[in-house]
Amino acid sequence: MAVRLGRKSALELSMYRRIGVAPHQRGSLSGETCPDIFELDDGDFAVIGTDATDELTSSLPPDCARGAHQRIVAITRQTLTMARRDIPGA
Repeated sequence: MAVRLGRKSALELSMYRRIGVAPHQRGSLSGETCPDIFELDDGDFAVIGTDATDELTSSLPPDCARGAHQRIVAITRQTLTMARRDIPGA
């Protein structure tokens, strides 16, 4: 199933660059299964994190909705704060 993100389908997307520093630069010993953020070639972002959809869906505010194809992903604070310098307009 292709997921629509902006104008391209997921099958048409590719990673453009990492946002922030590599996991081993954040202290990961293995660097293998760590949260990460990437900018896609269309300007959107992809996040690797822990799927927290089941735990957090009931905590969403009333004005927020999650589509059946969407997941809530948790990443460490350090992952996001170290990515700040690479996020346009941040």
